[in-house]
Amino acid sequence: MATFEPVLMRNVGVEDSTSLKVYESRGGYQAFKKALAMSPDDVVAEVKKANLRGRGGAGFPAGVKWGFLPKDRTRTLLCVNGDESEPPTFSNRVLMENDPHQLIEGTIIAGYATQAQVAYIYLRVEFHEQFHVLQNAVDEAYAAGYLGKDIGNGYKLDIYLHRGAGAYVCGEETGLIESLEGKRGWPRIKPPFPAVQGLFRLPTVVNNVETLSNVPHIIERGADWFTSIGPSHSTGPKLFCVSGPVQRPGCYEAAMDITCRDLIERDDFGGGMLSGKSVKGVLPGGVSMGILTADELDMKMDFDDPRNYGLLGLGTAAAVVIDQDVDMRVVLRNMARFYGTESCGQCTQCREGTGWMHRIATRIAEGAGRIEDLDVLLETARNMGMMPGLSICGLPDGATYPIETIVKKFRQELEEAIRSQPPGRADMVLSVLN
Repeated sequence: MATFEPVLMRNVGVEDSTSLKVYESRGGYQAFKKALAMSPDDVVAEVKKANLRGRGGAGFPAGVKWGFLPKDRTRTLLCVNGDESEPPTFSNRVLMENDPHQLIEGTIIAGYATQAQVAYIYLRVEFHEQFHVLQNAVDEAYAAGYLGKDIGNGYKLDIYLHRGAGAYVCGEETGLIESLEGKRGWPRIKPPFPAVQGLFRLPTVVNNVETLSNVPHIIERGADWFTSIGPSHSTGPKLFCVSGPVQRPGCYEAAMDITCRDLIERDDFGGGMLSGKSVKGVLPGGVSMGILTADELDMKMDFDDPRNYGLLGLGTAAAVVIDQDVDMRVVLRNMARFYGTESCGQCTQCREGTGWMHRIATRIAEGAGRIEDLDVLLETARNMGMMPGLSICGLPDGATYPIETIVKKFRQELEEAIRSQPPGRADMVLSVLN
């Protein structure tokens, strides 16, 4: 198999890679200069041609999103989503702490293409080191004339960093926008969509860190080069995370033609399981996409194939490996607990439904479950979410897919555990709770 040439991670491991001097010595900001020789519409067209799909989870084409901006707008804002709250994703963190100028250059080009005057990079509050690395890089870019007034063709752009307050829901673009405005991070009812009325009620584009980090390479090498990487519906380089009981947990770059099995077993990725461990299940796209069994590892890690396995999508392409010794009741409880905590509480179905699922899953994990509880979990999951039209944002969809897929794919194990409980245990606990 041919060795994949790193693109997004090409500067990772290079000495002093966060500095402007090193970035420029390795071709940095040449793509921005090339973009300035193009019209903004031509830059948008090139990104559209590349079919750069969003790397934050939804996979929506970035160029198409840019094209939604009103033609008669007089002001535009750009938001960079660096919240990265999806467990256990850390690919954006790797990019920001090792190659911040790549993100800044991508932000500048995206700003030029959309004619944004101001860009805000929104970071999760735990990114302390990454904040300072990025701020130093922004300061260097201002000093070098890449940011500020008239950075080329009369275009000007300012970049500000903003740290959130630790809310998972602020990874959703309108929740992020509300947080940026100093409000509680509650997602907005749509329409209007951010492209029409976003931050401060102005036309706004929101893109993910990894998405924008691809933009300089598309402009520098061209859309045809980008589309030559990976399958036609999932083009370009992609970052994948793998964690759990594997030999080489970490963040890796590849085309989207690898399988989940490759990510776990190949020597250049996860390197296989730790001694004595075997795969029981994998959450391949972050926890919100759902779970695969050990028999489903040949799923392609692209934007489309996960749906053939009953998953919500590729998500953040961050795989969590679960070994044969893990009790799936505990996994079920952990998933439900996370979303029960992180629901913003704005929508009744999500606020109440995630809480119900957490309480039921906790009771099952503590040896007081009933067989019918599994059906109640599935029924609750079917009655919440954006896809059935029952919520404002996609958080409850992400909350239900791990619950639903664990119950469906590991039902035999869950039922056996429930049947092995002491007789009357569930009734006794329920009588106390009631």
